Amino acid sequence: MFVGHLALALAGKKIRPATSLVWLVAAVCLVDLIWPVFMLAGIEHARVDPGNTAFTPLAFDSYPWTHSLLMGIVWGVAFAALAGACGVPASGAGLIGALVVSHWILDLITHRPDLPIWPTTGAAVYGLGLWQSITGTFIVEGAMWVAGIAMFLRARRPLRAVAHVAFWSFVLLSTFIWISGPFSPPPPDDGLAGFALVGWIVVPWAWWIERTSTTRPPAPVQA
Repeated sequence: MFVGHLALALAGKKIRPATSLVWLVAAVCLVDLIWPVFMLAGIEHARVDPGNTAFTPLAFDSYPWTHSLLMGIVWGVAFAALAGACGVPASGAGLIGALVVSHWILDLITHRPDLPIWPTTGAAVYGLGLWQSITGTFIVEGAMWVAGIAMFLRARRPLRAVAHVAFWSFVLLSTFIWISGPFSPPPPDDGLAGFALVGWIVVPWAWWIERTSTTRPPAPVQA
């Protein structure tokens, strides 16, 4: 899942308006940001396998330290603690930790069985396989994406014209990458980890959106 993760970050601004979008986006993407680093270090392994699922050609052979449920919880607690140490209120830090763990839950819906519960050799793996259906993925994840965008727009308003550029370029590029994924040439197998590191761009982009928008005031109560 891609835009589905980002949708939860956008929705998080409606739930906790005072929490920076940078923290929320980093939380939903955290294990995917760490994952290519672990691959470069030889700790985890993935490869390009055309036809692995209908939606993506990637085969996730071993990624227990980033994508097991137990480690997702560990990363979530650690990231929430870091947020708290950086001044994020407890309610926001709690949401940040929950968003880190949400990554495993959403991946469970889309992945074929490749997600472990525990980071141990030979652990059972799980996945409901929504990625086996391009249409089904577009419907489920697309609905989440639209809902997340709508919730963000109800929580934030632009400060100036550049805010529209910041937000809508993020939305349009993310949507394009997601929609074109099943129909694009697969990434190079020998450069997969480096290719995945491009995902780090979502963090400064979230900062740009945050800096150019502000909390939308509540609607006036009708007498």
